[in-house]
Amino acid sequence: MAEDPTTASEKSGDKVAEDTSLDREPGAQDEASDDAWEEEEQLPESWFITGANGNLGQRLIRKLLSEGADVTAVVRSTRAERELSRAVNFNNKLRIEVIDYSETMLLGQAAYGAQFAVHLVGILKATKDATYAMAHEASCTSLSRALKGTSVEHITYLSILGAKPSSPNPCLASKGRAERILYRSPTPACTLRIPMVIGERDYTTKMLAKRASLSTSFTFRASSLEQPIFADDVIEAICSAARLGLEGGLNLAGPESLTRAQLYSRAAQVLETSTKVRSIPMFLGYTMAWLLELFMADPPVTRAMLGVLDHDDDIQVDKALRLLEMEKLTPLDVMLRKALPRA
Repeated sequence: MAEDPTTASEKSGDKVAEDTSLDREPGAQDEASDDAWEEEEQLPESWFITGANGNLGQRLIRKLLSEGADVTAVVRSTRAERELSRAVNFNNKLRIEVIDYSETMLLGQAAYGAQFAVHLVGILKATKDATYAMAHEASCTSLSRALKGTSVEHITYLSILGAKPSSPNPCLASKGRAERILYRSPTPACTLRIPMVIGERDYTTKMLAKRASLSTSFTFRASSLEQPIFADDVIEAICSAARLGLEGGLNLAGPESLTRAQLYSRAAQVLETSTKVRSIPMFLGYTMAWLLELFMADPPVTRAMLGVLDHDDDIQVDKALRLLEMEKLTPLDVMLRKALPRA
């Protein structure tokens, strides 16, 4: 077991303390200890974020920088690096590293000095070049190995509501296996499983605004239950899970569960319009996706994607809020008013 740093420091300083104590004024040692304690207390937090160029990653980085934290953000391409730089603006407390998630040694070096790690890597649609196993299990395995023996005290992982290794859906099963990899990691880890996220300028919210603006909108299984959560609430939960050192999995969602048709109608009310929602049987969606997978190398929609989107979300969040020490969640109408005008 690694020796406690404070204890090691005290041991190495025993001889020095004995030799110099007679030269100090009474109380000087206590004052020096107090000064050192205050200096340690004032050190900024240090965060290591993978998958940092997504909407949630950008939000998290902006929040942490506004609080004075040091942030190392990992992306996989120079294009993502440029996009992230533009999105969060230049800040000397932000360092962006271009590293492939398979490069364990480079990940470990980039995480040097960090206190908290946040893993936001994940995909909804798999391709031949980017499989679920690569995006989820492989990236978590690499991160777990990279952070072993580093200064990182905790990992927070973002997953999907309904994820578990035994799920018949390939995406949800892969996410569940990835969670299990991090639970077995030497570094304590907490998974936050979340549903649809509502936030300014993100793709999901733009699509919701588009559907709500149509006089007639079509959707697969309009009775499917949604429990959307506001993006800022997700960011608060990530920070709380890390700072509190929580371990295991938490299911977190918004304060209200409603059908997809009802969600479209509520969004239309915020936009001061109205929409008539028409439901399309789910089997037609799966048939269409199967045909697209059969004849296209990179279909725009897959059966696994539809299965994740069709998941019924209706959970109690009191336990998660208590553990995360969050007082409340943003009400649905409030998040829609904040996000939709700028969607």
